[in-house]
Amino acid sequence: MENHEKNSSVIEGIHYATGELVTIEVIDGLIDKIFIKDGMSSVGGNLIIAPGLIDNQINGYAGIDFSGPAISAEDAIKAFTAILKNGVTTFLPTLITAGLSSMTRSLRVLSEVWEQDELFRECVPGFHLEGPFISSVDGFRGCHPLEFIRKPSVDEFRELQAASGNKIIQVTLAPEAEGAMDLIKYCVSAGIVVAMGHTNATSTQIREAADNGVRLSTHLGNGCANMIHRHNNPLWQQLADARLTPSIIADGLHLLTEEINVFYKVKGPDNLIITSDIVYLAGMEPGKYSYLGTDVLLTDSGMLMDTVHNCLAGASFPLVKGVETMMDFTGCSLAQAINMASRNVARIYNLDDRGVLAEGKRADLILFEMDRYRINIRKTYINGRLVFDCTER
Repeated sequence: MENHEKNSSVIEGIHYATGELVTIEVIDGLIDKIFIKDGMSSVGGNLIIAPGLIDNQINGYAGIDFSGPAISAEDAIKAFTAILKNGVTTFLPTLITAGLSSMTRSLRVLSEVWEQDELFRECVPGFHLEGPFISSVDGFRGCHPLEFIRKPSVDEFRELQAASGNKIIQVTLAPEAEGAMDLIKYCVSAGIVVAMGHTNATSTQIREAADNGVRLSTHLGNGCANMIHRHNNPLWQQLADARLTPSIIADGLHLLTEEINVFYKVKGPDNLIITSDIVYLAGMEPGKYSYLGTDVLLTDSGMLMDTVHNCLAGASFPLVKGVETMMDFTGCSLAQAINMASRNVARIYNLDDRGVLAEGKRADLILFEMDRYRINIRKTYINGRLVFDCTER
């Protein structure tokens, strides 16, 4: 009879939703038991424990651009290691609009890392394709390079999917583009999450897209022209359709306080997700940079401004910033804000093994301190394994 020794550990903290001191017993990477503990914490301090954050839109990190022409496997691992420090335990590397050869190369590199690195594989359920099948209209295309935007094509998507090793699990597209409905139907039938974004679709086109299985609105309120019709614009129908869950960039720069409040009140805390849309320039010194073939200004406030097209060029703050902002702007609870960056995201991608603190789920956990709305990540666990500890820096 074989002896299979189980790997076990105990993690303690203040439950992010109940405020109770809990002890979580982890066996073989899964939460086995959660006990409410009386008395003071044996680990000291007031560390709060919550499920790890899930980010569905990371374009790059730590100077590494996932869509960059020279990205290597080593680069991807470097970015991934930095991501863990900000409490993200699951994420979708996101490729944006580029030439077909460039996109297929990036997908092959990411697929190679996924196949070879176990921890990366545990944290990355798949890839997100944001473009090239988006609106070519100035404003709605954002900073995506016009020369590479093209009509939705099932054949081209198959080529991209093959390059990824069948790991593309989300596509963001403009439903008004010629061929979009065919691609939507194809992807939905294959179990791929389809989102609308960078779109100038009419209400009728948005409803048709939802009828065909689109369930997500990518960074609603952004990827939108600066000047739009007050009645006939793509925002109202996406807000009105209960089948659509918006992702929002809640970094305090992409959306005004009142916009976030309206989105939150209309959709509710259970039908809204926070995303980062972070790019490789995050963490760099303020100044002028080149990104996507254009000039980008990184301001002292962290805003990334495309000075040529007068639009934002992604974000510079990690997902935890969105959790802080949601509490600050809406008055929602810590639990509601965390859920918008974990549980709600897991539901979109059918990641039933994560996103909550519950017995039988993956022990993807974060421990952090709070000062009003400010969150300071202290430790990150993936499958019960400590992958980041601020005391070891």
